Amino acid sequence: MVDMSSYAAFLVAALVLCVTPGPDMMFIVAMGGRGGPRTRVLAAFGVACAMFVHTVAAALGLSALFLALPTLYHALRWAGAAYLLYLAVKAFRDRGVPVEEGAAAGPGRRRAFWQGAVTNLLNPKVILFNVAFLPQFVDPGLGHVREQFLVFGLTITVMGFGVDGSIGLLSGKLSSLLRRSRRVARGLNIFSGTVFTALAVRLSTQG
Repeated sequence: MVDMSSYAAFLVAALVLCVTPGPDMMFIVAMGGRGGPRTRVLAAFGVACAMFVHTVAAALGLSALFLALPTLYHALRWAGAAYLLYLAVKAFRDRGVPVEEGAAAGPGRRRAFWQGAVTNLLNPKVILFNVAFLPQFVDPGLGHVREQFLVFGLTITVMGFGVDGSIGLLSGKLSSLLRRSRRVARGLNIFSGTVFTALAVRLSTQG
């Protein structure tokens, strides 16, 4: 279904992209400051699921709408920025109650999953990334173009989850230890809110 030489080149490029710090990684780190390791891994899983949704949309040609309709692109961009600001406000308002050993902190696990998914789904730059990046490795001469899209998309989704999930696990374990102090817990919430705000500004200003 896919050319193996192209797939090998894709693996190298995808790995470089996944380990390079970006908005998704910063989001997971910020979320890691607000809860335990399992919660952070679920946030990373939410990001990964949204990434695959973007891949399916690109394979079906739906993502091309954002190239033809700039207004739709900007509307989604502003919605994503607003959601990140909402998360920032929640983090800043969190009083940083100390967490006893073995207890969870921050948003619940199901909520963390949906926050990761919604944040990624409302980022039109991820949509355009799929439109620009994945087709470089798809060979129309082999046929099954949509299936090739899905193979490459699923691959980078799994790789991204492996990297982001590991970061979420480590940052979650660290925050669980630090949150036993009210002052440190409050500082972690301020850090998380600052990161969410920076991501919102970045998304809203880079049109």
